[in-house]
This record gives sequence, C-alpha cells and structure tokens, in this order.
Amino acid sequence: MSDDDVQRAADAIRRGEAVVYPTETVYGMGADATNADAVERVFDIKGRDRDKPLSAGFPDVDAALEHVVADEREEAFMRRFLPGPVTVVVERRDSLPDALVAGKERVGVRVPDHELALDLFRAAGTPVTATSANRSGTGSITHPSQLSDEIREAVAVVLDGGTTPGTESTVVDPGRGVVHRRGAMADDIEAWLDEHDSDA
Repeated sequence: MSDDDVQRAADAIRRGEAVVYPTETVYGMGADATNADAVERVFDIKGRDRDKPLSAGFPDVDAALEHVVADEREEAFMRRFLPGPVTVVVERRDSLPDALVAGKERVGVRVPDHELALDLFRAAGTPVTATSANRSGTGSITHPSQLSDEIREAVAVVLDGGTTPGTESTVVDPGRGVVHRRGAMADDIEAWLDEHDSDA
C-alpha cells in the first residue's frame, strides 16, 4: 500500500464516506465516528441492527482519552494492552454521537496493533469506526478478496494489507472487571483483571 492510498482513504473518511482497512484481527469498516450520518452509513452498509453499538478506533491511547473518560484502573489497562487485539469498553465523551453507541454511555475503544490501520487513523485525524467489514450475520473478512460486492461498491476505498490473522479481539470492560467476549489475549487479560482486582 502506498501513502497515497492511505491518504485517499483518510480523505474519504473526512468526507463522511466509509472505507475498508486491515487490522491485526480481521478487516474493519471505517467512517468518521464523530459524524452521526457517517456512522449511520456504516450500519446501512453492514445491515446491522441500530441497537448494536460500534467501537471507535484511535491511533494511540492518548488520542482515545480525548474522546473517552477513563479512571486510573481503566487507563492503566489501556496502556498495558493497547495497541493490541483488545476492545476496551469505557465511558464516552459527548464528541462520540448516540448513533455510534446505540444511545449507551460506554463505547468500545480499539487501537489496532497494525501499522496500516494506525497510519489511516492518524491521517484521518478523527476517531474511526472499528467494526468488521462484513454484512451482519456473515463471516469476518480476513482478505479483501472475501468482501461482498455490496460492501465493495458501498465503500470509497479498500486498503489491502494482505491476509489478517482472523482472531476476534477480546472485548473487556476493565472498570467493571467484565470480559464481554473472549478473543485474542483473553488469558492475559483475565490474569490482569484478577491481579488488579484488589485495587478496585
């Protein structure tokens, strides 16, 4: 992938369009997570229920903290496991619209351990939706060749990073000590939660 491709994708995100990008888990669909219309577009493209929240992707933890509220324990968890195949659920700030999180107060934060994804997030300069690039109810995408025609036609740019590992991220709410979905690094995460439980 060239820098030009990343820039084209970043420009598309800023215009309110959706793009497909690789992560260290599966391919994601990215749009401006602060733009309710762009978020709605992602739901439409995926055929996803509006009551299922989307996560937001960031280039690093500091960028995430501009859009979420994290206490000491939550921030410590984020700095230990991000970047990495982990979705960290924390309280959102008002910059992230209701549409993104189905009106809930908490949001999933992703900082992928994947240089192409991070380059895209940095170039976009805004939180980017982090949801798998498949139609709801179908399998995750680990290579651009698996993208459905509907999705390929609906997005502005597909960033091809080759084949991704395919393991889903672990979804965890460290403030509440809850693992919502076991995925990559789940054992390490549960060990950390157990170890830091006495601090809570």
